[in-house]
Formats: sequence, structure tokens, C-alpha cells
Amino acid sequence: MKKGILYVVLSGLCFLIVNLIVKLFSGNLSLGGLDLQSLPAHELVLSRSIVSFVLSSIIIYRKGLPYFGVNKKWLIIRGTAGSIALTLFFMTIQNMPFAVAAVIQYLAPIFTMLFTFLLLGEKIFRIQWLFVSLAFFGVCLISLQNYTLDYMGAYFEPYWIGLGMLSASISGIAYTAIVKLKATDEPISIVLYFPMISIPFMFLLCLFEFVMPVGIEWFLLLLVGIFTQFAQILLTKALHLGSSSVIIPFQYLGIVYALLVGYFIFDERLNMMVNLGVLFIFLGIIMNAYFRYKKAQRS
Repeated sequence: MKKGILYVVLSGLCFLIVNLIVKLFSGNLSLGGLDLQSLPAHELVLSRSIVSFVLSSIIIYRKGLPYFGVNKKWLIIRGTAGSIALTLFFMTIQNMPFAVAAVIQYLAPIFTMLFTFLLLGEKIFRIQWLFVSLAFFGVCLISLQNYTLDYMGAYFEPYWIGLGMLSASISGIAYTAIVKLKATDEPISIVLYFPMISIPFMFLLCLFEFVMPVGIEWFLLLLVGIFTQFAQILLTKALHLGSSSVIIPFQYLGIVYALLVGYFIFDERLNMMVNLGVLFIFLGIIMNAYFRYKKAQRS
């Protein structure tokens, strides 16, 4: 269980690097004198998927695993849901303040717990709903603070908030599929289905809108693919090693990462509401993990 928690924390750090690069490709930011073109979200997803497809295929070949996996139905569900969710998330992160987009995306663990409870019958004790509610309340506090204050660049359309919520809910479906697949398929097989499904669809979108990368942009796109691959493998292994109701809440640490990046890199200032939100999130995470740990000791 401890190894699963470590994996999900490292996964969050890898995703943070990916999100930072995606934000820089929004075209209206400069970091250390680095000015990048604005690349559409589907182009970023395509480049990430190509790298992931190559790396995953090599690993599967070397391990001698069945290339198309075992539980194909849930593998397709995972790949489809993951592709849609990531594309929507990249769109929101390019059109919203960094911390706000990340915070909204981290509603996904709430949806995952709900879906695993409803679809897979994974037990969630009553008191855990209190812990989840604390974390969710913290997310709401941070979200409210970020999109109502003027210091972040004033106004952005509520449309993007709704799109972020949709991305989070579809991510919940993808994570639920990972939990379902842990009994039948290797983590790398699950990871492979994301690029296998996303590449043809993203390629079609690129036929209508495509910006040719130049110079260092090629290297950054490669990094997006590599770090996403690490993040996906670590997250999948984490969900294989423990109950999702314990593992998934630790993804909320990504909110803290996002707030720090927003503060130090994108000049997003914190206030009391954010601090309270982070406190509630930590309380929810720690109390839930402690409860599950004690429950496992008694059983």
C-alpha cells in the first residue's frame, strides 16, 4: 500500500511537468525568455500519444505480453475515456489560469470513487464520505477563490469551467477502468490503449488545424510524451497495488504542486481561502488513508 501511495505521488509530479509545458504552449506566456508558439490541444495529445505508443510497444514486446491485452472491452473504455479527458483538460489548461484548471481536474478522484462504488462494488465506508467531502470542500474553496479574483488576469468564460468538470468526470471513468483491469491486464498494456485509440482521432483533427513545431519545441513535445508515459505507468501501478479509495485521494497533492507553480512561475498569489482549501484537502487525504490503514490492520 505504501508503494502504491509513493507511485501516485510521483505520478502527480510527472503530470505537473507535462501540464507546465502544455501551459507554455498556450502562446501567451514566456518563461526565462522562452517564447513558444500556440499549439492546439489535439496536436499536443497526438505528440504525447506517439511517444507513448512507441515506448509502450517496445516494453510489451520485450516482456512477451499479448499486444492487444486480455480484457479488451475495458481496455477500449479506458483508452477512449482517457483520450477525451486529456484533450479537454489540455484545452482548459491553455485557456484558464494554471491553478484553476488543475484544481478542477482534481475533482476526478471524487468521480472515480463514485464510479468504482456504483459499477465495481468497491466498498466505501460511511465515514470516508466525510473525508472525501472535506477534500471536495477544499477544492471548491480554491476554485471559488481563483476564478472570482481579478489578480489572475480577470475574466474567462464559464464554458471552460464546465469543460473542466466534464474532463474530470470522464477521467473518473478512465480510472475506474484501470481498477477493473488490474485483475486481468498488465499496467503497460493498459497504458498502450490510450495512444492506440487517440492517435487516429488526433491525427484527423490535425488535418484541420496543425502548427509546425520549430526548434526547442520539438524537444518539449518529446518531454511531454516521456513524462506522461512515466505518469501513466506509475498511476496504473498504484491502482494495481491498492484500493482506489486509499490511492486516488493522494492525487490531491497535485493541487499543491499546481498552486506552487502558479505562485512561483505564473505569478498567481495565494490568500487565506486558498490556504484553508489546501488544509481541508490534506485533512481529507490523511484521515481517509489512516482510516483505510487501520481497517486493513484489523482485517
